[in-house]
Amino acid sequence: MQHFPVFLDLADRMVVIAGCGEFALAKLRLLLKTDAKLTVIATAPEPDLAALIQAEGVTLIQRPARPSDLTGAALAYGAHGTAAEDAAFAAMARAEGVLVNIVDNLEASQFITPAIVDRDPVTVAIGTEGAAPVLARAIKTDLEATLSPGLGALARAGKRFRPHAEALPFGRRRRDFWSEFYFETGPQVLAEVGEELLEHVLHDMLRRHLAAEDPEGRVDLVGAGPGDPELMTQRARRLLDLADVVIHDRLVPEAILELARREALFIAVGKEGFGPSTPQDEINAQMIHHAQSGALVVRLKGGDASIFGRLDEETQALTEAGVDWAVTPGITAASAAAAAIGRSLTQRGRNSDLRILTGHDIQGFADHDWHSLAAPGAVAAIYMGKRAARYWQGRLLMHGADGATPVTLVENASRPDQRIITTTLDRLTADLAQAAPSGPVLTLFGLAPARAAATIPTLLEEFA
Repeated sequence: MQHFPVFLDLADRMVVIAGCGEFALAKLRLLLKTDAKLTVIATAPEPDLAALIQAEGVTLIQRPARPSDLTGAALAYGAHGTAAEDAAFAAMARAEGVLVNIVDNLEASQFITPAIVDRDPVTVAIGTEGAAPVLARAIKTDLEATLSPGLGALARAGKRFRPHAEALPFGRRRRDFWSEFYFETGPQVLAEVGEELLEHVLHDMLRRHLAAEDPEGRVDLVGAGPGDPELMTQRARRLLDLADVVIHDRLVPEAILELARREALFIAVGKEGFGPSTPQDEINAQMIHHAQSGALVVRLKGGDASIFGRLDEETQALTEAGVDWAVTPGITAASAAAAAIGRSLTQRGRNSDLRILTGHDIQGFADHDWHSLAAPGAVAAIYMGKRAARYWQGRLLMHGADGATPVTLVENASRPDQRIITTTLDRLTADLAQAAPSGPVLTLFGLAPARAAATIPTLLEEFA
């Protein structure tokens, strides 16, 4: 992010627009929405610009800009339309310590003006780092159609009422109050009666919420999916948006955590095979403590919570503590890895079942029915098998598995840095050592990438 988005208070502060023509006119129209003190510097303003200046009482200076014209200014816009004049004005503004924007010249600008959806006091700013103004306008058009014109009236009423709402405890109770107003009661009253009764409704709601008992906490055990935020379920995203506390695994990427409210409490409880781990009792205690304090807790797990996620241990602890809970499934890594290579996990005539295995368990290396796994046509999805690869490779070969059986390893399935490593059972450990994946790996035993996925570059092809 090169340009950090902020909302600047321009009330009674000077903003200078230097130039004439359509660029200057467009900036003046936009800035007239603010409470800034506007000055236009234009040697020969065009009729439309001059008429707007006169109608709005804007200060007009009809000569070339001077450094003294910028003294005390908060912002300056260069809109001359010629490179030489704009460059001179930009240099002058920088020398005076004033942030400057040169219209339609990203490189010469210290800030950019985003596309704006105005539902005063609700303002939505859309920026593309100056790279795609046409895209920003298209997004603005979509938002204009989506956001009700009455949104501003609701926000104005809410703004006036905020001091009264502070009588509610900060946190979930106050948030529930505002959620009801903005998304349920407020829009209904606005549509049926009008803006004039919104404050009366707010007082009535406040009395009701103050008299209500504290809400009970709960825990939602949520599968975050394999890592791509677009592969999360709608329910998972909604719960994450509502959460007061997010207790998340190591494999949940930052892109998904950013979907939660900024005010939420984030607690990392990482677990790593053969590595540092947060004790399960501590995780259980954290969930119970925050839920019993009245918080909405999301226990966020990578993939699907029911696949090697210790779901039963956590739900049992919650039940014994009398905490309400529910499970939201997610796309598991095996499905994401199979999709990445264009293959089905089951196929008529090849395998009638699918083994979902873990490469290790709480005691170390996991034991399995190696004889059945070694049978021709067997397919298995192996979780946490990267460090135990030599162990299960040896067990399969010892029980008669064909060394030429295809093995595909998908690192960071579904994520931007996804990598596909193709090998065979007898070459597994050698190729894995050469590839040296650092991210989580899902191993598909018995599957090679489909022909449709042949265009996906594999790590071994890069080495070749």
